[in-house]
Amino acid sequence: MPPFGVTTEPRPERIDELLDSELMAKLDQVDVMSRKIFAGKLQGERRSKKRGISVEFADYRHYTHGDDLRFVDWNIYARLDKLFLKLFIEEEDLSLLIAVDASASMNWGNPGKFVFCQRLAMALGYIGLVNHNRVSLYAFDSEGVRPIPNLRGTRRTREMGNWLLALEPGGSSEFDNAMRSIALNRQGKGVMVILSDFMFKEGYEKGLRYLAGGGYDTYCLQVLSPEEIDPGKHGLAGDLRMTDIEDEDVADVTVSAALLKKYKDNLNAYCGKLREFCVRRGMMHLTVDTSTDMGTLLLDYLRKRGLLK
Repeated sequence: MPPFGVTTEPRPERIDELLDSELMAKLDQVDVMSRKIFAGKLQGERRSKKRGISVEFADYRHYTHGDDLRFVDWNIYARLDKLFLKLFIEEEDLSLLIAVDASASMNWGNPGKFVFCQRLAMALGYIGLVNHNRVSLYAFDSEGVRPIPNLRGTRRTREMGNWLLALEPGGSSEFDNAMRSIALNRQGKGVMVILSDFMFKEGYEKGLRYLAGGGYDTYCLQVLSPEEIDPGKHGLAGDLRMTDIEDEDVADVTVSAALLKKYKDNLNAYCGKLREFCVRRGMMHLTVDTSTDMGTLLLDYLRKRGLLK
């Protein structure tokens, strides 16, 4: 019998094991939402009026010295002997950044946290690609940050899937350094999603502060296994020696009803503090049980939270 909580489910080996065709078809009708881009615009639109080349004409204005002569309407000039500049509606570019915790602690639970994050990252990334958003994924652990940046269009789906399949969880998270590196490389506006259990010995505060502000809506999806949420219900009992999967710290414990209650109280308090920390900085926090159906999570929960529409 494997140690309590250690993942026993097989790792996905094919892209269709990350995202099956039935769910993929449903996701074709879904898009990513960004409050930062929508600010000051009609809900449901991702547009801004800019002078430039685009597909939809918007209006005219008088030419002023220094304007780009490429956008002068010469037909109007021929009729009125006055210079008018054509204005267009231009699509606002949205970036979708997905950061996956690939530390050893994620290789835990049934269903496993890391496999769940692989599948969720694949689904979110596919939504971004099918809507021609710029998609970048990052895996972070003690080896640093491993990126696959600037994907666009459904033709990049297989590349993204193969990248996710190649990931192996191991080492510690190095959350602070990872978030600092990602924050320094973010450009433009968009949405950032962090997939992690957020169980960092160094804490999450410094890392999340790097992401606060700027042009990104940040979603912290705290992924926990059923064994972590309710260990007593899943067979944790008796005298045990607990070993930290990342740094191999050891603790001997006797599991009792009182200890399990204290654990659940501490877990609820920890998740509550993380949620409060996020809310105060304009971030969204959601605790996700790995036994949650992926379709329900995407098409129901994340729509209600405003990440998807």
